Amino acid sequence: MITPNTVDIWEGLVSVDDASYQRHWSVLDATEQAHAHKMTSVVRCKEYVQIHALLRYQLATILHVAPERIVINKTQSGKPYLVDYPELVFNISHTKELFLIAISTHCQLGIDIEYCKPRHNIEGLVYKCFSSIEREYWFQLSESERLTAFYKFWTRKEALVKATGHGIVLGLDQCVINPNNINQFISIPTSCGSVDNWFINAIELSQKYCAALVTDRKSNEIKLHKLPQS
Repeated sequence: MITPNTVDIWEGLVSVDDASYQRHWSVLDATEQAHAHKMTSVVRCKEYVQIHALLRYQLATILHVAPERIVINKTQSGKPYLVDYPELVFNISHTKELFLIAISTHCQLGIDIEYCKPRHNIEGLVYKCFSSIEREYWFQLSESERLTAFYKFWTRKEALVKATGHGIVLGLDQCVINPNNINQFISIPTSCGSVDNWFINAIELSQKYCAALVTDRKSNEIKLHKLPQS
């Protein structure tokens, strides 16, 4: 059961176990199955099927309906929503072996998780996706600090654009994080409203991962749950 003004987040490990694959496959709708079929990587396909099935299981538990009967559509910009229960909102993110499912009510939310791996093009991404204020802050950091700082900024930006439903076309460089308080936006695109209406929450995981939740409502509580292996 979802408590009002609370965000529930489930953390799970991706698995390509064949034993559960058919069960997961059977609860997906035709659109999800068609999307999975188009994937050229068998591993990526199985991960997609598992994560989207587990999302349906969590929604089904909350709504007291069969997971395969849940109708999920997408807005014109591609953000998924529940046709019969529009007050219930959700978002998922996946990187390496971990995924997160966030569910709440009567708000907009986005969640992002990233594996903090070194990237050869990290400076190029900073120039492309960070504002001048963020770039100046990032380049004055020591080499040992830059990697973690990059992912902290990146996950917060990604969570915002996912919450709005516009995705990265919104312009990650236009979603500006306060370097002196990374859980606060300095500015965002005018189409997203006021910065005062958006709230950032860091999700504490292992040091190898960075994750953030962004909502358009200040939550009383954020509950983190561990999903059993499936």
